Amino acid sequence: MNGSHNICSLCRHHGAVLYHHDRARKYLQCKRCGLVFVPPNERLTRAEEKARYDLHRNDPYDPRYRGFLSRLAGPILERVPVGSEGLDFGCGPGPALAMMLHEKGRPMTVYDPFYAPDDAVWSRTYDFITATEVVEHLYRPGEELDRLFRVLRPGGWLGIMTKKLSDHENLHNWCYMRDPTHVCFFGLEAFEYISAYWNASLEMPGSNVFLFQKRTHAEQSDTDT
Repeated sequence: MNGSHNICSLCRHHGAVLYHHDRARKYLQCKRCGLVFVPPNERLTRAEEKARYDLHRNDPYDPRYRGFLSRLAGPILERVPVGSEGLDFGCGPGPALAMMLHEKGRPMTVYDPFYAPDDAVWSRTYDFITATEVVEHLYRPGEELDRLFRVLRPGGWLGIMTKKLSDHENLHNWCYMRDPTHVCFFGLEAFEYISAYWNASLEMPGSNVFLFQKRTHAEQSDTDT
């Protein structure tokens, strides 16, 4: 395999090994951070990716969709006080989660590379950031997470919702892998790597919900001593 294709898209470690393959594509696993990812040469083009997203019909007023998003919204609302400023990363064409949080008194900014590509959001900082059903789509998750943690204030929360990587022996039945826009799959090992690398605590308050709290400067100093 071409050397550039087996570089981990999360930690940039070389030498990822074959983890699984199906009729459509291969899946590699990083030996350092545990991320499972689709090699770059087997991913959709940007135009193909957007064409898939344009088919989504997520109504921000649909109570069932709101119920789904509440799996992340609930734990975030428990941890950030009214008035906290948030960023919804990867909001899609209908930013339902941002609307839900704004209704609860948390002012929101939205960003999406296809539907809300305003790079001005990166010149500010935020008390919390949400990413629901986003990280599995990222072609360069390491770079994106670095950008998110950079604009997250010390003590702030990054909330991620994504399906956790299932047992290897059950992958052939896992529908999450059959979506061609899904290119990264995170197990506990990968989430623990994120926690350690970006100096954040990790909590898992519900199924497929992962909360990272960025350590304050004082906490970082205590860790270093």
